[in-house]
Amino acid sequence: MYKHILLSLAMAFALVSCSSDKEDSTSEDEINSTAILGTWVATELIIDNETASDDVKFGKQILDFLSNKECYIITLQFNEDLSATASNSANYVEVNATADGLDIPCPTETDTNESTYVFDGKTVTTIDENGEELVIGVTIEGNVMTVDAADLDIPNFSEDGQLIFVKR
Repeated sequence: MYKHILLSLAMAFALVSCSSDKEDSTSEDEINSTAILGTWVATELIIDNETASDDVKFGKQILDFLSNKECYIITLQFNEDLSATASNSANYVEVNATADGLDIPCPTETDTNESTYVFDGKTVTTIDENGEELVIGVTIEGNVMTVDAADLDIPNFSEDGQLIFVKR
């Protein structure tokens, strides 16, 4: 289940459209739109533990465990030419039982998707696998990007929450 959530998230960012209407002026929106440039790694999922499903809680624990080991299973790269690369290792996460408890090794394989994107300083506009447009709320403060999980429209992930990315 968690693998599907992370894969869908990466796909949502990877399958994006490109705008051909670019103004020549340096408006505030244009300046804000450059804040997304760079490489971002998913480090945290913020949820309400009182209302979150067990699957989402388990997914959060996996993401926390791997992030603490500096293993990042979702990486997003946004370039100046409006091209984007999404790398996702969620399909390759393994949970192993050991004498000391559970262990989750950092995946060595990854799925990568190349695409284009549109970012207006507040939202990333994407096209999902069915060709439907998604508008995902994004807040960038310095080197931290927060994505509203409810905006992602991921099957079996209807809970409110925030996925935190850190710029590398």
